[in-house]
Amino acid sequence: MIQRVATVAFEGVEARPVDVQVHVAAGLPAFTIVGLPDKAVTEAKERVRAALIASGLALPARRITVNLAPADLPKEGSHYDLPIALGLMAAIGAIPSDALNGFTVVGELGLDGSIASVAGVLPAAIGANARGHGLICPAACGAEAAWASPEMEILAPSSLIQLANHVTGRQVLARPDPRLRDARSGGLDLRDVKGQETAKRALEVAAAGGHNLLYVGPPGSGKSMLAQRLPSILPPLVPGEMLAVSMIASVAGNIEDGALIDRRPFRAPHHSASMAAMVGGGLKARPGEVSLAHLGVLFLDELPEFSAQVLDSLRQPLESGEVMIARANNRVSYPARFQLVAAMNPCKCGRAGEPGYTCKRGPRCAEEYQARLSGPFLDRIDIHLEVPAVSAADLVLPAPAEGSAEVAARVAAARALQRERYAALGRPDIATNAEATGTLLDEVARPDAAGAALLRDAADAMRLSARGYHRVLKVARTLADLSGAETLGRAHLAEALAYRALADRPRAAA
Repeated sequence: MIQRVATVAFEGVEARPVDVQVHVAAGLPAFTIVGLPDKAVTEAKERVRAALIASGLALPARRITVNLAPADLPKEGSHYDLPIALGLMAAIGAIPSDALNGFTVVGELGLDGSIASVAGVLPAAIGANARGHGLICPAACGAEAAWASPEMEILAPSSLIQLANHVTGRQVLARPDPRLRDARSGGLDLRDVKGQETAKRALEVAAAGGHNLLYVGPPGSGKSMLAQRLPSILPPLVPGEMLAVSMIASVAGNIEDGALIDRRPFRAPHHSASMAAMVGGGLKARPGEVSLAHLGVLFLDELPEFSAQVLDSLRQPLESGEVMIARANNRVSYPARFQLVAAMNPCKCGRAGEPGYTCKRGPRCAEEYQARLSGPFLDRIDIHLEVPAVSAADLVLPAPAEGSAEVAARVAAARALQRERYAALGRPDIATNAEATGTLLDEVARPDAAGAALLRDAADAMRLSARGYHRVLKVARTLADLSGAETLGRAHLAEALAYRALADRPRAAA
């Protein structure tokens, strides 16, 4: 007789069903796992053997074969331990053979019979619920799985003995409750930033429309300080967005104690990050920083210090909102709809353009430093802003009256307006102006006569590309939303064009 247990294999954030087939037959004692297992799955037999012995059971002296079907799908990870162990327990009569019917099982076993947490429980739970299954998962992941559906049956034992007692009626496991982790911005507030009113305005515009932003300025001007306070003015995730973000975090193993987060992710990788770390990949095609920042912010400090190859790899996800990781034996797609915020010095020494300072290398210092960034990459950044050094007069002033709470209220109002607009146009999948496509943009961002004339003249003078032209319209639409205007006026387009002037300067110099 063959005992079957349902589990999953992960392809990106998707959980594909896997059938664990356990066969115990007469013959020389052996324990074999087949079905394209990786090293972690192959080692499961030793963990299962020790866990069963610690739970008071012994493997029979027979030939045990475990098949993970479909056999042509690679199986990776330690979450196959628990389904293999439960299949064996049912095969030898330790638990009823029908006790696992209608359940999907994931979990890693300790040598003492305990069930340890694993990555990917949330997508596994959502996939099981779509198939009409319940879920058996580690106790540490029960709160995470409970978000999949309030009606779904979930068993979250902490050990094999606890689960065996439940299915045999000697103990009843309560359904875990979903938990939400408080992820405030750590007390960071825009009120901490003195001066830099123009930079604060640009940060508000970027937050309201989901636009990409680049700060250029000398060291100590507050570029990183401003970027780190961006999460404090962003609206919290809506339920659908929270599940999308949490599924990626679950696959990456970044969910702590099963509690989900309702704040938008803020990722700030070091400039030594490799391409695999940034866009994803590696041996198991794990999600990279761009996917972990999905529906949130990716902050790149010291932008020219990143590898040119790494920066140019961001061009495709910045446009499409997803990243495709293609390998010889694997092809995985991850969502990557992130907002890019970057900061850089104007030159290697950081003092280019400073009054009264003359660089020994002359203008070549700044030109060579900024030339590390490719034109196509810079063209995908909506707002380019020069941040001057903060003067002593600014530092001695009292803290500004307006902080993150006031700015966040305006940002939330603008984003609510955008959601309503695009939902009315039959595009509920678009949440911000930065996501609007060219055809849709022509409908929602039509300038008036004065604004159209200004835009036409500026596009010729600045030699805007088609992408740059549309990004100016997107920023102008956000500026109009912040001011409560229906149409794009000359003032909105003038400010949006001013945010492109810095990007046009190197091109004009060339």
